[in-house]
Amino acid sequence: MTSLTLFPGPYASVAADAIILPMEAGPSGPRLADAESWPKDAAQYLTSALAAVGATGKPGELVKLPAPDGFRARAVIVCGLPETKAKPGDPTTPDQAEALRRAAGEATRAAEGYEAVALAFPASDDHEVGAIGVGAWLGTYRFDAFRTTKKPALPTRLIIAGPAAKIPRANDALARASVICEQVTNGRDLVNTPANKLNPALVAERVKELAKPVGATVEVLDEEALAAGGYGGILAVGQGSINPPRLVKVSWKPPKVAYTLALVGKGITFDSGGLSLKPPKAQETMKCDMAGAATVLGAVLAAARFKLPIAVTAWLALAENMPSGKAQRPGDIITMLDGTTVEVLNTDAEGRLVLADAIVAARRDGADAIIDVATLTGNQVAALGERIAGVMGDSELREKVLAASRDVGEPLWPMPLPAPMKSELDSSIADVKNIAGPNAGMLTAGLFLERFAGKTPWVHIDIAGPAFNTTKPYGHVPEAGTGWGIRTLITLLRSHL
Repeated sequence: MTSLTLFPGPYASVAADAIILPMEAGPSGPRLADAESWPKDAAQYLTSALAAVGATGKPGELVKLPAPDGFRARAVIVCGLPETKAKPGDPTTPDQAEALRRAAGEATRAAEGYEAVALAFPASDDHEVGAIGVGAWLGTYRFDAFRTTKKPALPTRLIIAGPAAKIPRANDALARASVICEQVTNGRDLVNTPANKLNPALVAERVKELAKPVGATVEVLDEEALAAGGYGGILAVGQGSINPPRLVKVSWKPPKVAYTLALVGKGITFDSGGLSLKPPKAQETMKCDMAGAATVLGAVLAAARFKLPIAVTAWLALAENMPSGKAQRPGDIITMLDGTTVEVLNTDAEGRLVLADAIVAARRDGADAIIDVATLTGNQVAALGERIAGVMGDSELREKVLAASRDVGEPLWPMPLPAPMKSELDSSIADVKNIAGPNAGMLTAGLFLERFAGKTPWVHIDIAGPAFNTTKPYGHVPEAGTGWGIRTLITLLRSHL
C-alpha cells in the first residue's frame, strides 16, 4: 500500500532512495524551483550538472542525477515544472494545482526501482501540498496483477519534504489525498481487470469487500430479484450472457440525513455490442465499459471514509452484453422499471437501458438529486476527444459538478439537451426507441435518460473518452483505466452540495 508522509527536516537527511526536485526554465538555462532550501554547494552542483547534460527546464522534462555528497538519498530526479505563481502569496489556481499534480506524477512514474521517494516541491498552502500528494501517488500506479514477469517496482513510500512539510494543515491535506487516491486506485483496478475475471457477480462480491472497512452498506439484487422487481432494461441487456446481471446499491448514511444524492453508474463488465456486434478492434478495450460503476463506487466509499454529513447512495447497474440464442434482438420491445416500453433498435445502445432502470430505482428510493456516470457514447469521443467528458442536465447541479471538475483538473464540457430533438426518439410501436439517428448521439442518449429522471434534479456525465487512456501515460494519468471522475465526485460531495 502506498503511503504519504511529511519530513520537515533538511533534504540531505531525508531517508529516501531518491529526491524529486522541480526545475523551471530560466533566461540562462534551468534553475532549481526551490534553490534556497538546498545547501549552497548542493544547489551549485545540481545547477552545473543540469547545464552539463543540456537540460532546459521545460515542463515535463526529466533528468536523473547522482545525489550530492552528504545526502542519504542515492539519486535526484529533476523534473520540469511550469512557473506556478506570478508572485509569492498569490492564491493557487486550478491550473497551477494541476501543473503540480502532473509534474509530481511524471516524476514518480520515472522513479522505477526506488521504494522511498521524497518530493522537494515548493508549496505555499495546504491545497498545493494536497495536489503534490495526489499527483505523486497517482503517478505510481501500475496494473500488473496478471504479469508473471514484473517490471521494476514503483515507489510505495512518498515523502513530502522540506518547507512544504511545515505548512499548516499539511498533514490533513495528505490524509485527504490518501483517501482520494485509494479510491482512484480501486477504480482503476476494477476497470483494468479483464471481463473473464470480473463479471457482474464478481463485481458485487468485490464491492462488499471494499465497503465493509469504511462502514458503507451493500444490497445486491440478483437476476431473480431483478425479474421480480420489474427491471426490464437490466435484464434485457444481460440475458444474452451466461453471467447474469446484478444491481448493487451501496449506501453511506450519517446519523441525521437532510439530503440524499444518488450516483448511478453504468456497469457493463464487457460490451460486445450484443447482436449489433461491435467490430473486433472496438471490443479490445470493452472491459472498460463498467468505468461509470467504478466511479460512483469510489465516490460513495470516500463519503463513508470522510463521514460526510450527507447521505450518498451509489447504484451500480451491472450486466454483460453478449450475443447468444438468448440475447435481445434489434426490434424487441422491453418494459422498463417505470413501465415505459422501449423499442430496442440497436443492442449496442445498451448502457442507457441499464442506467434508466437504476435512475428510476434511485428516484423511488427518495433521492433529492441524481448524477449518472457512464462510458455511454462514441459520439462523446468524436465531439470532445479522449480527455474531456460531456455533462448535461439540471443547470444548477451541473454547475456544481463543473466547479468540482475544474478544482481537480478533470475537464468537463457542458452540453445541451435540445427539446426539439426528443422527437427523434419517438417509436411508432412503443413509447420510445433506444437510439435516434446518426447525429448528436451524445445528446439523444442524454434525452433518453432524462425522461426516466422525472422531476428529480439530474445530471448525466458521459466519460467514454477520458475513462480509458489508449495512449502512453501522461502526467499522473496511466495507460488504460484512469479512474477519471472519482476525484470530481468526491470534491463535489465534500462541498456538501
